[in-house]
Amino acid sequence: MAVVVRARGLVKVYGQGRAAVRILDGLDLDLHTGELVAITGRSGSGKSTLLNVVGALDRVDVGSVELCGIRLEEASERELAPVRRDRVGFVFQSFHLLPELTGLENVLLPARLNGRRPSRERGVELVEQLGLGGAAGRLPAVLSGGEQQRLAIARALVNDPQLVLADEPTGNLDAESGQTVLELLRSIADEGRAVLLVTHEREATRRADRVLRLEEGRLR
Repeated sequence: MAVVVRARGLVKVYGQGRAAVRILDGLDLDLHTGELVAITGRSGSGKSTLLNVVGALDRVDVGSVELCGIRLEEASERELAPVRRDRVGFVFQSFHLLPELTGLENVLLPARLNGRRPSRERGVELVEQLGLGGAAGRLPAVLSGGEQQRLAIARALVNDPQLVLADEPTGNLDAESGQTVLELLRSIADEGRAVLLVTHEREATRRADRVLRLEEGRLR
């Protein structure tokens, strides 16, 4: 399996002086193609911070992150933009669908941001693959939470990223919809992508290849 993420000695500090909190403290992580890794830990332990760092949304104070062979700490913000857009797919607990766009238009949005004409065929393929044919032409407000989250996953995949980051993706879903989303994330990893999942759900950890707990700034 190829290495998608290699992180070494990550340190991230919030605040200054006595108020400073070392949220990441010498953290190491390797993530490979075809692998689903679940990150657990108490609220405030730094799980979302770790996703943001790995996904090039935030920078560490100390340490190195290599994503698909690119050293993130050495890249400028201009260089990081296409990394985030093309190599990483983000799935959030709150869906973040644009309310004025239909389901399919939301799915195609990252391709539009890519500066190229989005492939409607690719969007339709993903929507159908995820069982969302009926949601393609509807606005998010009339869709269920499960449908919205599956659209968010389709949107994360439209640019064929090597890495999918999912931050509590079942947190706002009922049990049945949550199961469907977890099955989708498992299948995404089985297709050869790397998936890093932050979760509190026992069912999510059962589907992971590895379960790591973030404690005192390190993975254990």
